Amino acid sequence: MKVVKRDGKVVSFNDTKIAIAIRKGFVNSRSASSYTEDDHNKVFTNVMEELNKRYKKEDSVPIEEIQDIIEEELKSLGYTDIFDSFSSYRNRRNESRKAFQNRQHKLMKAIEALSLKTAIEEDSKRDNANVDGNTPMGTMLQYGSTLSREFAKSYLMNSKFASAHDDGEIYIHDMDFMPMGTTTCCQINLEKLFKQGFSTGHGHLRPPKGIITYAALAAIAIQSNQNDQHGGQSIPAFDFYMAPGVLQTFKKLFKQAVREYIDLLEMNKTVDFDKFVKKVDDLTSMDTDLKTFKEFYEKDKQLEKAIKKAYDIAVKKTDRETFQAMEAFVHNLNTMHSRAGAQVPFSSINFGTDTSFEGRMATKNYLYALDSGLGKGETPIFPISIFKVKEGINYFEKDPNYDLFKLSCKVSAKRLFPNFSFLDSPFNLQYYKKGDPNSEVAYMGCRTRVMGNVANPDKEVATGRGNASFTSINLVRLGIKHGTATGGKLDMEEFYKELDEKIDLVKDQLLERFQIQCSKKVYNFPFLLGQGLFVDSDGLGPEDDITPVLRNCSLGVGFIGLAECLTALIGTHHGETDEARKLGMEIITHMRERLDKISNQYKLNFTLLATPAEGLSGKFVAMDRSIYGTMPGITDKEYYTNSYHVPVRFNISATEKIKIEGPYHALTNGGHITYIELDGDTVNNLEAFENIVRCMHDNKIGYGAINHPVDRDPVCGYTGVIGDVCPGCGRHESEGIPIEQIEHFDVRTECASCTN
Repeated sequence: MKVVKRDGKVVSFNDTKIAIAIRKGFVNSRSASSYTEDDHNKVFTNVMEELNKRYKKEDSVPIEEIQDIIEEELKSLGYTDIFDSFSSYRNRRNESRKAFQNRQHKLMKAIEALSLKTAIEEDSKRDNANVDGNTPMGTMLQYGSTLSREFAKSYLMNSKFASAHDDGEIYIHDMDFMPMGTTTCCQINLEKLFKQGFSTGHGHLRPPKGIITYAALAAIAIQSNQNDQHGGQSIPAFDFYMAPGVLQTFKKLFKQAVREYIDLLEMNKTVDFDKFVKKVDDLTSMDTDLKTFKEFYEKDKQLEKAIKKAYDIAVKKTDRETFQAMEAFVHNLNTMHSRAGAQVPFSSINFGTDTSFEGRMATKNYLYALDSGLGKGETPIFPISIFKVKEGINYFEKDPNYDLFKLSCKVSAKRLFPNFSFLDSPFNLQYYKKGDPNSEVAYMGCRTRVMGNVANPDKEVATGRGNASFTSINLVRLGIKHGTATGGKLDMEEFYKELDEKIDLVKDQLLERFQIQCSKKVYNFPFLLGQGLFVDSDGLGPEDDITPVLRNCSLGVGFIGLAECLTALIGTHHGETDEARKLGMEIITHMRERLDKISNQYKLNFTLLATPAEGLSGKFVAMDRSIYGTMPGITDKEYYTNSYHVPVRFNISATEKIKIEGPYHALTNGGHITYIELDGDTVNNLEAFENIVRCMHDNKIGYGAINHPVDRDPVCGYTGVIGDVCPGCGRHESEGIPIEQIEHFDVRTECASCTN
């Protein structure tokens, strides 16, 4: 059967759309809480039976007839309030549709002008002198994400992609940024920016000369690049990038201290201070042999003591300034805004492998700043901190940065961060070259990972690369359709056939979006490309083709709900039975092998991503419940389990969860994470906390995080697990909070890195 739409177009009949329309009628009513999914399904069943009865011998049915039948069944089944709501909404939609049609041409022309013309060609893009109408975020402010999505569906996207998205078969992430052609994220090369200085579009910043300026410019770089992309910003080797700033600060303070001693000891005539300054300027490390300066004090023991004392003072002052710089960096990234004030930048930093005196000082003080928290003791949300664990550098007791690994565990046990990445896992270790931070795999806080490079094998690095865009597949619906959950027989042949169809669909959609991204110019991304942050973007002119640059990006195919998919297929998930565990690995292996073949075919980096689906997890399940009803272990929650995770409510040990999820990290080359949920105060059991991190390392986890309770007393600011009595001030829970303290509440309702 075909459906005749209001504009005369004829499309294929799709009962999913009817189920969704009925569900919306219930959900959007004032009495929504009075009804369950069974009510939705009852109406849906009756509507389908009535349609079959009336139009069994017909070739097509008008869309208005379908809606008439929905209203009739609502009324006949006694859902009077839903009928009134549905009918009223339908009438309003008809009126709005007529009004929209009257102004549609002008509206679409305006959106076309905003999206496809430059500021030189279109006056409306120059309305505000403080907003660059050529930039993605400048354009975004001018017509909003809702209109942008609809424009993308109507003008930029093949209708089959839009339909699959609307029907809940796939989810096209950040669709509202498609017209702007933005990419998702970037691992920012601060070394390049610091060496040459950079422009934010409103002025050129000179190369920094000390650690405080280094840290400040790092925050500004993250903020500036956030305006050119729709995802997050990350720094792949924060400690390596900060180390030169620490050394510069030390040199300045060392020279200053020696100058003061020379003046104090009245040795101006006996010491060639200019020569001494040159000697200091030539230092390559703070951890210097003071015999370097022997020529200045070999005839004077007093001066020898002065230089050694000056060195100690300079180290202590440098250490203090480094902490202040790191503290300011943390505060900046939790308070500064990007996208014309629209949001705090989603930022991440990777660190932990620089063994130099200066790099270690930067890492130590960053961890101390993170441990201190924000101004009122709050746990900083940004940057997402990622400590890189590596044998021979920080994993064993004999390793030079072992103390920093221990400190990172202690801080994470209190502040939830840092998370941990593991460079010894085979899929990360294959790229590692000792002493080359560019060969160390770096992660985005959200879990995205970019390293292999089919398009450009000589550039298999993290630095200067990122994800172009990603789209996720609803695995659960495939499991329901081809599994035993609905009473049918398991049909894995049909499951894989449809999974391949969905992979091909997403592949084509990503290629379509990639063409839109490649059609943009350097001037559309003045910081990202204008300052040469992306690999191969150095020396490009404003009008140059950016396709060779973007080929270094990844094109991510994500998935959600493996646990529910397995339950739908065979009745258990991979945390419950070996059969499900084996089948789960087969499904994800199949997806990875297909994407590897596609990558080689197109010479583009199609990768498999364990989708970070905080919002999407609820969208898919609501749609599937409308179609299939409430199914135990599948659609009976308000969310689907993220990617390959074992369901958080399933009772399983941390070790077993890590062992089950570990193999999926090797398959998901586009990004992955394993979360472990702990109860109790982990600060009081650091050994257990560290053992979990080591268990992740031993089971070849790529990126892991440990979540645990973090309470904060609003009166004294104590942070940790608080029972009936606050360990900080002794206040009992029953005592309440002084009225003058109420204004200081800091309410956070969701975690930035998971669904909790």
